[in-house]
Amino acid sequence: MDELKSIIRDIPDFPKEGIIFKDITTLLSDGRNYHRMIDLIAHRYVGMQIDQIVGVEARGFIVGSALAYKLGAGVTLVRKPGKLPSKTKSVSYQLEYGEDTLEIHEDAFKPGDKVLIADDLLATGGTVAAVVELVESLGAEIVECCFMTELTFLNGRERLPKDKVFSLLQFD
Repeated sequence: MDELKSIIRDIPDFPKEGIIFKDITTLLSDGRNYHRMIDLIAHRYVGMQIDQIVGVEARGFIVGSALAYKLGAGVTLVRKPGKLPSKTKSVSYQLEYGEDTLEIHEDAFKPGDKVLIADDLLATGGTVAAVVELVESLGAEIVECCFMTELTFLNGRERLPKDKVFSLLQFD
């Protein structure tokens, strides 16, 4: 895991002063290691008969789509308001600096579908907590919330379903 972590570069003072941004684009552009990262995450879910991978806008689409392909599952998108073409269900949630809203198609799942929520990064957990609320409101079963990376010092997993969080790479 140290090799994968070393590929992710730090960008100091982005998006604002005092924050060290974990830039995953360096890992995504490294074909061999991007493939390795997806394989390592997917291996955890082999044989679980996952029906849908929920990708969280926007980098979650990159992780979620690749996982869906590897696991033979469908992809469901969670997007910002006004981006999905059919009838949607929405949830608003608090950010450190305000409020945001996410939407999902109302017919995204069949009752009882087994769902894996995928995103690139777990930080404070607010966004994915909102996604959990959306998925559960549509009657799907959440298998787990999985992440490429986690900033453990922000304690985001505390906002998510207990024992249903996995991150491949952790940064303390």
